Amino acid sequence: AVVSTQSGHYGRGSHLGTNPALEKILPHIKGNVGLVFSKEDPVLVRDKLLENKVAAPARAGAIAPVDVIVEAQNTGMGPEKTNFFQALNISTKIAKGSIEIVSNVHLVHIGDKVGASEATLLQMLGVKPFAYGLLVENIYDNGAVFSPDILDITDEQLIGKFSSGIANIAAVSLEIGYCTQASVPHSIINGFKNIAAVAVETEITFPQVETIKAYLADPSAFAVAAAPAAGGAAVEETKEAAKEESEEEESDDDMGFSLFD
Repeated sequence: AVVSTQSGHYGRGSHLGTNPALEKILPHIKGNVGLVFSKEDPVLVRDKLLENKVAAPARAGAIAPVDVIVEAQNTGMGPEKTNFFQALNISTKIAKGSIEIVSNVHLVHIGDKVGASEATLLQMLGVKPFAYGLLVENIYDNGAVFSPDILDITDEQLIGKFSSGIANIAAVSLEIGYCTQASVPHSIINGFKNIAAVAVETEITFPQVETIKAYLADPSAFAVAAAPAAGGAAVEETKEAAKEESEEEESDDDMGFSLFD
């Protein structure tokens, strides 16, 4: 990937003549904006950009992008700094000749302005609570500009939405009696059910309903056919149980003999 922070006028003069679709990018190039050019998967490029952040100290007057929590710790500072912690309502104690913060402190809330005292304390503790990096605002691909949230849509979600839409179309088509490609399979199945119902009640027969008619004529035949399979499974389970019991008994017998050796 290549990152460019040149002005939009450069691209406008050099490329819009050969690729007019780039005009769609211009409304989004405002303020401190950089362009990332890549032939790789946009998801991979977006994730890589978001991963690369630089730790930064909290400066007085800055708006906190995250909550800042100072963990309980031994600060290594001498007792003369106690008044400084008291001014910030931070509970401390003296341990081994240095100030120790006894519990976690929510020093700065997200969206609040960092005060001079808070910034000084974080600097004294060597804490850099903020991180700065690139933020992906928009993505341009094949003449379309879209939000990076689109990249989080998975193939499974697309298939699910598509299947749901087809099901809705089929339901509406069947309800109003209007044939569509989505409703044809359901219409065929419903038609077969109606034909099968008529065949069962009459002497009409065809291969697809012969099994149904045979079952209705003699259900016991199917019950007898199913019984051996179920019986076989039961016999196998009985054999396994008997085998386990036999092994347990042999184990108990061995233990008994060893006691009297």
